Amino acid sequence: MEEGGYLIHIPGVPSFVTYSWLATAILIIVALLVRKSIKMVPTGVQNVVEAVVEALYNLCEDVIGKHWARAHFPLIGTLGIYILLCNYMGLIPGFDSPTANINTTAACAIPVFFATHYYGIKVHKAKYINHFLGPIRSVFALPLMIMMFFIELIGHFVRPLTLSVRLFGNMVAKHILLIVLGILAPAIIPITILGLGVLVGLVQAFVFVLLSAMYLAGAVEEAH
Repeated sequence: MEEGGYLIHIPGVPSFVTYSWLATAILIIVALLVRKSIKMVPTGVQNVVEAVVEALYNLCEDVIGKHWARAHFPLIGTLGIYILLCNYMGLIPGFDSPTANINTTAACAIPVFFATHYYGIKVHKAKYINHFLGPIRSVFALPLMIMMFFIELIGHFVRPLTLSVRLFGNMVAKHILLIVLGILAPAIIPITILGLGVLVGLVQAFVFVLLSAMYLAGAVEEAH
């Protein structure tokens, strides 16, 4: 769809940026409304928000552990809710999905990369290097340790690339599938494919936050 074909279009601003701002504004407004009308027995929007937040927090606890869940939850929770909303925005006619653009997914993946190594260095300090040296560490295994160091180093730098490309590729594929099947069978396919789009958006948001949590968990655990 051309830039001018979207319901919201700011001249000179790419659509994915415009709808990223919209997603951010929606999340801020919803958070303020929930905080203003918070109740001991949740209802309506508060109930939905609490369910999503609780699910993400439980994911953090299961993957990272109770000790670190509270520290990492703000990042994991924000990414999960933001990516989920951006994924679903593409299902609304006239709206764009910001996560169908590599710039948005990279902007989500890069903070995970820096947070991973920040917490790894903060927890282990100089011993964090052990995470890159493999399971065998001795003078006799020095060549193997050097080889493992470069393999692990490449693996860590590839992580933000794989995180961003996986989400970007799946969201673009979903949009292409919706367009093609909608043209082939406009009377039957759209409802079915929209249901599939809802599932794909949820799964991709889950996979992104799950891998992010696993990377953070690996950074703070002891090297073996």
